[in-house]
Amino acid sequence: MRSITNYKDSALESLKGKWDKGVIATLIYLLTAGLPSGVLNVAVKNAGTLWSLLVIPLAWGLTVYFLSIARREEDLSYERLFDGYRDFVRIFLTTFLSGIYIILWLLLLIVPGIIKYYSYSMVSYILKDDPTLKNNAAIEKSMKMMEGHKMQLFLLDLSFLGWVLLSCLTLGLGFLLLIPYIQTTRAHFYEDLKAETEGFVMEEATVRA
Repeated sequence: MRSITNYKDSALESLKGKWDKGVIATLIYLLTAGLPSGVLNVAVKNAGTLWSLLVIPLAWGLTVYFLSIARREEDLSYERLFDGYRDFVRIFLTTFLSGIYIILWLLLLIVPGIIKYYSYSMVSYILKDDPTLKNNAAIEKSMKMMEGHKMQLFLLDLSFLGWVLLSCLTLGLGFLLLIPYIQTTRAHFYEDLKAETEGFVMEEATVRA
């Protein structure tokens, strides 16, 4: 695994010439997920909560969209943001389940909840790369991948705190640039984690043989 600076540099390199794609994808997500939720909450009690559940696959789509940017894929059409709805049940249930687990841990104590959040943080990428996995199987794979790496990802996220504060000072407009930056950085972290995990599995298989 690399340093925080290296991951950020890789993200900036991946976003060269694609900032517009990242900003528009983020804007589509925010307008689709956030705006209707607020309007529905005003119109009908708890309707916004239902909408927030329905856009879970869209949040997944945003995450894997930036994975595509990190991988320098050619197809970056915005329709890909909605790919999660083509596999709605698997994406929704697995993401919802991991969210419930995190909430339950947070109800016990804040720190264990944060730890579990980072343990489950690779679920979206795993669902993308392994269409056969779902629910607890995907969550367990994320937990295994994140063993010994949770603090590193936490520190990586923490390094964006200054940018978060600056984005708040711009009345939130800065997040249109910050979200692509964070998401692409995290995607590069996953790529290294995946390579390391697969390398360990291959090495273990060789030893057993």
